[in-house]
Amino acid sequence: MASDSGHMQVNPNPAAHSSFQQNVADVSRTRVYLVRHGALVTSDEWRYVGQRDIELSEAGRVQIAELAVRLSPVPISAVYCSDLGRTVESARLLSADHGLVPVACPEFREIDIGHWEGMTRAEIMERFPDEFNMRTGNIASFRIEGGESFADVRARALPRLERIVDEHAGGTVLLVAHGGLNRTILCDALGLDLNNVVRLEQSYACLNSIDYFDDYPVVQLMNETTCAC
Repeated sequence: MASDSGHMQVNPNPAAHSSFQQNVADVSRTRVYLVRHGALVTSDEWRYVGQRDIELSEAGRVQIAELAVRLSPVPISAVYCSDLGRTVESARLLSADHGLVPVACPEFREIDIGHWEGMTRAEIMERFPDEFNMRTGNIASFRIEGGESFADVRARALPRLERIVDEHAGGTVLLVAHGGLNRTILCDALGLDLNNVVRLEQSYACLNSIDYFDDYPVVQLMNETTCAC
């Protein structure tokens, strides 16, 4: 939906969208509900976790449980997730009411940030100021030592997503992943240059909705959260 200024507007109450519930007669559309895992035990420290296998906090489990209630009436035919523990646990909690077993896919892992992993932003800026500035100026292509660029993430994640969309044509699937991974998928769906990836917020346990048609995707919902915790 676009405003008069040309900026996309997202209704903060997705239940008000007539398009939120999948129209089963519309077999030309494949809906992907894209979710970020819940908060982590390290979330209060703002550390760059990357591909470290950090577990959900109790608050994160509450966030996901509330989202599970939100999604319980939605007809979901398959659940996919990253193979990291925080997304696998989140996906299991979300899929329980649907009688589905999540399929863990390494292609949907968070961006590998090399020797920055486990460090805070302040620590990175103190120890690697030049590298931090270079990445800020070219976040799409800059590859941290021992890690990935967002272009690398796109190259591994999008082909797997395309196969899932093809395999579930006309259906509805749930994908539970990470902040950086989700932003990469959303940039592609919105037709944005990947250098805009950091302009898209992805809160813990947020819900996004993307409809994939034969010719193009349509983002129906972005960064909707249900938990006030």
